[in-house]
Amino acid sequence: MRIMVLGGDGYLGWPTALHLSARGHDVITVDNLVRRGYDSELGTTSLVPIADLEQRTTIWREMTGRTVRYAVGDITDYDFLTSTFRAFTPEAIVHFGQQRSAPYSMIDRSHAVYTQVNNIVGNLNVLFAIGEIDPAVHLVKLGTMGEYGTPDIDIEEGFIEITHKGRTDTLPFPKQPGSFYHLSKVHDSHNLAFVCRAWGLRATDLNQGIVYGQATDETILHPDLATRFDYDAVFGTVLNRFVVQAVAGYPLTVYGRGNQTRGMLNIKDTVRCIELALLNPARTGEYRVFNQFTESFSVNEMAEMVVTALGIEPKIEHLNDPRVELEEHYYNAAHTKLVDLGLVPHLLDDDTIRRLAAIVKAWHDDIDSSVMVPTIHWRATASPHGARGTAAPPPTEFENAVGA
Repeated sequence: MRIMVLGGDGYLGWPTALHLSARGHDVITVDNLVRRGYDSELGTTSLVPIADLEQRTTIWREMTGRTVRYAVGDITDYDFLTSTFRAFTPEAIVHFGQQRSAPYSMIDRSHAVYTQVNNIVGNLNVLFAIGEIDPAVHLVKLGTMGEYGTPDIDIEEGFIEITHKGRTDTLPFPKQPGSFYHLSKVHDSHNLAFVCRAWGLRATDLNQGIVYGQATDETILHPDLATRFDYDAVFGTVLNRFVVQAVAGYPLTVYGRGNQTRGMLNIKDTVRCIELALLNPARTGEYRVFNQFTESFSVNEMAEMVVTALGIEPKIEHLNDPRVELEEHYYNAAHTKLVDLGLVPHLLDDDTIRRLAAIVKAWHDDIDSSVMVPTIHWRATASPHGARGTAAPPPTEFENAVGA
């Protein structure tokens, strides 16, 4: 299959491109490299060094004899997108090409506007390009479980059957997004559903949980094939951050009471889920939703699992939650469709955590503990950095330790 991977230089886009190439597909990555620019803006960096895109693709060709092509440009530029589309003629598009951080979207007005314009306009451009050039192209779009929020009912896979005043219909599951980033994904989902209905396009919306891990079968073949390992408070995901804190000897920082529960999956399962969606495409005119996660844990449970797996003293510190979210809630989300297609999950266990810790230990000297302190607060809007509108609480043990 000829597959275009948008956002193919990113944390998940790059390993997905390699995974698909390794299985014989003809792959091109498209990326504007802006994710690397966010590092410069925020003063952060991937813990594991990452090679530039030219070096990455060169090493992949030398290691495997397979070619992953790349094009550098922005999909909000419709002329660039359509010219790349026409030159490559993809049969499927995998869409990772968006600003993916909820905290980043909550920094201030400009970051909120940027996130929504970048994500929604880019996605609309992709839909129009498919509609105008080749409506048969199957779009696999990365969504997020955060679109649903935490309702006090079971979360279904995209749709729910409702009976109201004696009449029954199947409707999109209600959305309760928790940030401007998650709101952009909700808008994307509505746009996808509309164009499938109106233009006869076909799309798979993958509502993904929180990803952990850094190594896939392909990225471990050479250091220059590595993908990102983010552990900061803006782009780092919770389990990755906990492992870095544990290896560095700092308390594991839990936001609020820590009973927030989320769907989780190993990065190895992310690339496999994408492959399964591509090999089993949506029908013409079909908009479908898969909930892409393998198991769910509370934040407290994840912190305790890290403490147990690594055999460290139980230093778990509860911070004031910088987000606006329920810290105690019901959470039961369906996630059967990808398993029905053949997904065999890599479940989180002590060995997985220890392997993740081994990666961190290899780069222990490069850990910058200060970037793990949350500085972006959902309730503040006046400050360019989202600082609290009221006096800050006294520094925590972790903040004192890192000099925040």
